[in-house]
Amino acid sequence: MKQEIAHVALVVRDYDEAIEFYTKRLGFELLEDKPLESGKRWIIIAPRNATGTSILIARAADAEQLSRVGNQTGGRVFLFLHTDDFWHDYTTLKSRGIEFIREPREEPYGIVAVFEDLYGNRWDLLQLAAA
Repeated sequence: MKQEIAHVALVVRDYDEAIEFYTKRLGFELLEDKPLESGKRWIIIAPRNATGTSILIARAADAEQLSRVGNQTGGRVFLFLHTDDFWHDYTTLKSRGIEFIREPREEPYGIVAVFEDLYGNRWDLLQLAAA
């Protein structure tokens, strides 16, 4: 039996502001945007040319969910964006106004820097070290 994680839900304030940020500023691709009942939408985004896990954009439905927007992991890095050209992606993201809260550093596992998205979720931009 083969299993894999297909999507990770990312709770947001507003569908359209999230789509705008992730597609324009991070350069992700909008894969699906389908209307559902009660004004909900099925929205899937992913880095361009990605073949693995994607992100399901989920609008907060109540005050409890809204309180989690931007802090789904209690301030820890939440998502990991792998790249095969760290310095290109780092400079591109900076030129698009992405704020890095931890500057690039080399670790035994690769080159990494931490940035925040529109809501304050923390991401690692990571190029893994050669095996």
